[in-house]
Amino acid sequence: MDEKIKIDRGCCSANGGSCCKLQVYDWLDKVFQGAQAKDIVEVIFKNTRKDYYINVNGLKLKKGDIVAVEASPGHDIGVVSLTGDLVRLQLRKHKATLINGEMRKIYRIARPIDLEKWKEAISMEYETMIKSRQIASDLKLDMKIGDVEYQGDRTKAIFYYIADGRVDFRQLIRVLAETFRIRIEMKQIGARQEAGRIGGLGPCGRELCCSTWITNFVSVTTNAARYQEISLNPQKLAGQCGKLKCCLNFEVDAYIDAQRNFPSSSIRLETQKGCYKFIKSDTFKGIMYYADDSDKMGGSFPLPLERVKKIIELNKKGIKPETIFDPVKTEEKSKMREFKDVLSQGDVTRFDIPDKNRSRNNRTPKKTNNNRTRGNRNFNKKGTPSLNTEGQKKTTNDRKQTSNNKQQRPDNRRPKNNRSRKPKTVSQNKEIKNKLPKFRKEVS
Repeated sequence: MDEKIKIDRGCCSANGGSCCKLQVYDWLDKVFQGAQAKDIVEVIFKNTRKDYYINVNGLKLKKGDIVAVEASPGHDIGVVSLTGDLVRLQLRKHKATLINGEMRKIYRIARPIDLEKWKEAISMEYETMIKSRQIASDLKLDMKIGDVEYQGDRTKAIFYYIADGRVDFRQLIRVLAETFRIRIEMKQIGARQEAGRIGGLGPCGRELCCSTWITNFVSVTTNAARYQEISLNPQKLAGQCGKLKCCLNFEVDAYIDAQRNFPSSSIRLETQKGCYKFIKSDTFKGIMYYADDSDKMGGSFPLPLERVKKIIELNKKGIKPETIFDPVKTEEKSKMREFKDVLSQGDVTRFDIPDKNRSRNNRTPKKTNNNRTRGNRNFNKKGTPSLNTEGQKKTTNDRKQTSNNKQQRPDNRRPKNNRSRKPKTVSQNKEIKNKLPKFRKEVS
């Protein structure tokens, strides 16, 4: 698709669809289609306005082509957004505008002269909207002009406005026609339609439903929030249009069907320990939460739907069970192994503190015997007193003699580590250097 389409109307091409508002994904794009499928084409204009036209001249149109179509009076310019068999399916949902009982026609693919006029008309839309708002305020009309759309040939303009009630804008049309020298058409839209034309992102993170696929707006009430047990906070329930969110109606029917089996929330459960009142419920899981009336600081207890119905039947017969819980299931849960959160017991920064007791080689220190003390040297490794050959306790002199005997080694035996050798003196190194050249000469 050309760059001018992205700049002018905010549309871009994509595989199977486009990023225009109220775009339809063409899932029949790669399927073979007959000759009659190319007769009707969907054309989109500014924001959410789109219509259906007949391709009388048999033009080879594709998605993204800019075409000149029939209008009253003159001609309008739009972008082709959908072709093929899927257009006939869309006609069942949306009604095409007719002139004398016939669908409007596609004249031709837009020429360069048509595109120049179209761009000039688009550049005038913002200034026209600001001036029209000033004129409406001067006439003291209770209305807000939200958007202005020029026709492609720049002979007509559509003014979209919002008003709570009926407005007599006959004087406004005369003033606008004199100032702008064009034909004026006024269209009243609602707050939801204005939000769809402007666009934006909802609290769910997706694009607004009114700007992507919703065309028929149904009234939304607070009963939809009550059925779904949503807090009646107006700031959270309201959308960008200031009205209740349209998505509140999406799942109401499923909640109403699921809540038919639930007992009334006004019924209290009576037991031997006390009376319990209803707090909330999880509709699709079939769980109801009850709390004790006497214990205000206590929490709520989840109960399955079957147990609640059973307690209500017993209360009708005048029987009060011992507890609200099912005794069979409580015994089974006690036998089950409880979950233990081991990760939360340790400190996160326990590995950051260095351990001074550990050696550099990550070796565990040798275990010392409690019987051996640092000051007493007359004990061996096993903790028993060391004795000499005569059966007497060893003295310090005997210990020195044994250590000296261990250090004496035979000449043939080499030491285990080279580090134990004594370093050579400077004179010995010089003698070795003097001998080296003599040895080399002898070898050569």
